Amino acid sequence: MTYDFGLHLTQELGNRFGADTDSWPATAERVTPFLAIVVDALGADEGLRWFEAAREAHRRVAEAERDRGYNFGFAHYLDTATGVDKDVTLPVLAAFETLKAAYTVARHEDSMDVDVYFDCAAQACSRLGGARRDRMQQLEQGQERRAAAR
Repeated sequence: MTYDFGLHLTQELGNRFGADTDSWPATAERVTPFLAIVVDALGADEGLRWFEAAREAHRRVAEAERDRGYNFGFAHYLDTATGVDKDVTLPVLAAFETLKAAYTVARHEDSMDVDVYFDCAAQACSRLGGARRDRMQQLEQGQERRAAAR
């Protein structure tokens, strides 16, 4: 699954930054493996939900920084958005810690908004999930045709 996600993520990043990977932000090379770990741990559909939650958490951090209000931090907002405290399994813990690390690394790029990575990852999950559903539907239709031919 991670390979498929990596392909879709690369396509999304290419759509955003251009085909020449040398022109991509320096953090892209470091952040993308973290994003793949999330999908590997949770799957494409749940990964999509988590990347959207990460976008929301980042938005809340950015608002607090802009307004100079109280900032509980990315981890707290991510916890709130995902409801991770309700069911902490090893895959959930891996995804949570990995997203925190991706966020920290991505924030070191001054010219880059970390939201772009989470958005591209969400789009890649959406593509991957759609492709999987299409394949499953094709398999089911093939089974139905074979059963009808008997």
